[in-house]
Amino acid sequence: MKRPFGVTILAIAAGIAAVLNAIIALRFIFPFLGPVNLPTFSLWYALVYGLMAYIWFWVLQMLWNLEEAGWIFVAAISLINLVFNFVILVTGGEWVDVQTAVILNSLVLIYALLPGTKRAFGRQ
Repeated sequence: MKRPFGVTILAIAAGIAAVLNAIIALRFIFPFLGPVNLPTFSLWYALVYGLMAYIWFWVLQMLWNLEEAGWIFVAAISLINLVFNFVILVTGGEWVDVQTAVILNSLVLIYALLPGTKRAFGRQ
């Protein structure tokens, strides 16, 4: 099956998110790493960020292999992020605070629901 260019971009973005979460997890275990020293060691935060890194590596693998679970996960996460951003707006937040997240999550959701993307993942 042919992978659309946008799915490749989504897979690369998932890989970047995985690497960033893994670095953050290591920073909570070894607080002296990096340009800014974290004041505390936190195993809990390290485990949570490590789990997020694992999830994003899983999404990367699913998107790269054009498996439907990765596509559904990306669409669901972008929709959940949009809902949270609109809740922030309704409860007194400013558009400036969430505009980048709304635009990016909207573009990801629109792309994920395009007919060509659906066909690539075996949906009609």
